[in-house]
Amino acid sequence: MKLKYAAVLGIVALLTVGCGNVESQSQQSETQPQPETVVETPAAGSVQASGVFIDAGYSTEGTASIVTENGKKYIHFDDKFKSDNGPDLFVILHKDDKLPNTGIKEEDYTTIATLKSKNGAQRYEIPDNVDVSNFKSVAFWSRAFNATFGYAVLKA
Repeated sequence: MKLKYAAVLGIVALLTVGCGNVESQSQQSETQPQPETVVETPAAGSVQASGVFIDAGYSTEGTASIVTENGKKYIHFDDKFKSDNGPDLFVILHKDDKLPNTGIKEEDYTTIATLKSKNGAQRYEIPDNVDVSNFKSVAFWSRAFNATFGYAVLKA
């Protein structure tokens, strides 16, 4: 009888400790903000269009995609994204499928966000008032020098 009682107490103790850890981890993740710009794959949403980055005077690698998830649109850079470093870099949507290395015109693009990292998977929310169908490419660009670092032509 004592052996059964000890076994039951041991199982209860294990379950209590195990559940306590799960609960504390869950509470911890709820209290700490999770960065939305880094994701592994765009698979959580549907891909509307994508393209491989093209060098525009600077070394650039990876793929950009327009992803729809829960009614919101995002620009997603895959985990192979990599670029040279530069000052004042921004992610933009551009109306053309070929961007000049320098001198893009303000009326030809819309700014989405500051580039978070020069490498790795990242994601940027597209504002609701931006009609993605008006743009043919995603680019990252130096505002300080009005220089295109790289761009991806979007294809469905």
